Amino acid sequence: MEWSRRSVLGAGLAAAALGARARQAAARDVSDAPARKTVKPDAFDEMTIREMDEGLVAGRFTSRQITEAYLARIEELDRKGPALHAVLEVNPEALQIADELDKERKEKGDRGALHGIPVLVKDNLDTADKMSCTAGSLALEGSHPSRDSTVVAKLRAAGAIILGKTNLSEWANIRSTHSSSGWSARGGQTLNPYALDRCPSGSSSGSAAACAANLCAAAIGTETDGSITSPASVCGLVGVKPTVGLVSRAGIVPISRTQDTAGSIHDPCTLRYETPEPWAA
Repeated sequence: MEWSRRSVLGAGLAAAALGARARQAAARDVSDAPARKTVKPDAFDEMTIREMDEGLVAGRFTSRQITEAYLARIEELDRKGPALHAVLEVNPEALQIADELDKERKEKGDRGALHGIPVLVKDNLDTADKMSCTAGSLALEGSHPSRDSTVVAKLRAAGAIILGKTNLSEWANIRSTHSSSGWSARGGQTLNPYALDRCPSGSSSGSAAACAANLCAAAIGTETDGSITSPASVCGLVGVKPTVGLVSRAGIVPISRTQDTAGSIHDPCTLRYETPEPWAA
């Protein structure tokens, strides 16, 4: 057997006796398309953002099909199955946004690398939509910011679909001196998808676990000291902590004004896209 990041993850889930994976039928194309295409729900596993963008531009699949596949996988692995607890909530408007971006691509062309790409963001970044921003705390449950954090606004402007909010160490691991990495009152304990009884590390644990389990194309985390790089490392991913100050921190629940920054977490292969991170421009 040829070992890869994907095969190791599959072996780990199988060893935990999680059962056979139930896949949905082929995802639908947008309603106004002349014909429906069949795309296997697992066709997007380990696909890089560049490959997704090229496939979208070429018309091999749609943003709706990608989004449906990720939503099905979140239901299968995060809500059921191993119950990773990596995703706090999904965006109820995700499919509608995907349809709108598919239509825009046909009528106006492609915005760029992230047009129609589903991305998860840590639940300490404000999103001015039907999702809340709580930093994992019950104290902020139901909180709906009036405007996007700058990072989220730039993601939307680049055409990304904000698929949902990820679990985290509550208050980004500043809740207490005895906090558990990846645990929040709102989301419970995030599990490491490679070994369910091992620590996913924190505090961007949900973003890392979601990427490792192929619940999204990429995710955004935040770091004060190791909160991006550490969970990325233990989940077999790349975590990027930009130089503090280069990425806006407006609309992000803070810890330290001298150390905090947002950054991306993704599969190492995603780095094959040579352009700068659009959300950080």
